[in-house]
Amino acid sequence: MNFIDLPKLRNAEYLQYVKDFSGIIALNNPATLQIDAKLSAFNARISELENLYKKALANEKTQDLLLLAERRDNAINGIYYFLLGHSYHFEADKKQKAQLLLDNMALYGSGISRLNYQAETATLDNLTRDWENKPELIDAVASFNLSAWINEMKTANDLFNTKYLSRTQEYGDANPETIKSKREEVNAAYYALRDRIDALHLLVETPPSPYVTIINQLNALTDQYNVLLVNRKDTAAPENGARSEM
Repeated sequence: MNFIDLPKLRNAEYLQYVKDFSGIIALNNPATLQIDAKLSAFNARISELENLYKKALANEKTQDLLLLAERRDNAINGIYYFLLGHSYHFEADKKQKAQLLLDNMALYGSGISRLNYQAETATLDNLTRDWENKPELIDAVASFNLSAWINEMKTANDLFNTKYLSRTQEYGDANPETIKSKREEVNAAYYALRDRIDALHLLVETPPSPYVTIINQLNALTDQYNVLLVNRKDTAAPENGARSEM
């Protein structure tokens, strides 16, 4: 059977090639050809690789994360501008308490809602802890009836962090090294299947061999992908060199 240099295929190309290879075999009655067990093992590894690949393709900023990020940003910004307005209040007590809370916010830097995801999560946690545990801040919060705002900020922040950690765990499962090792497993199943077809074909004593048709079809598929690799070699490399599609 024709050879293809599997490592040279980018992830998307590789996945499509092995799925096409499996698909052609499935159309040729693999049970009759006595290759159904090897095909099943091959398909199982392909399915595992495809699941990892889909996770790797997923955008970190999913709609859920974006909505939760916006929700907690709105909460902290709403609190900030509420307090900023009251820092100009004509009543000295309100002005003083608003400034007290603003000064506490300033300890964590300006533009909290513009921090990166992890930094904002930690900052909002610390800010909430201050306002729930320091007596002078508790009093200031109560005087402005800010509990509902703070609860909203805390809830949104906790939900965001839970979602973010879940996504991070998924990406850990789908990191490039994991995909590389899974490709090696698919390779092993691919070669086992290919070699069994070749071996059974060679063992046929009375022609015509029932494996000729499937071998010709698989060779035609492999030739198409080999052309793809040749054409890529003949074109100029991208600015940063070849990349692996994720």
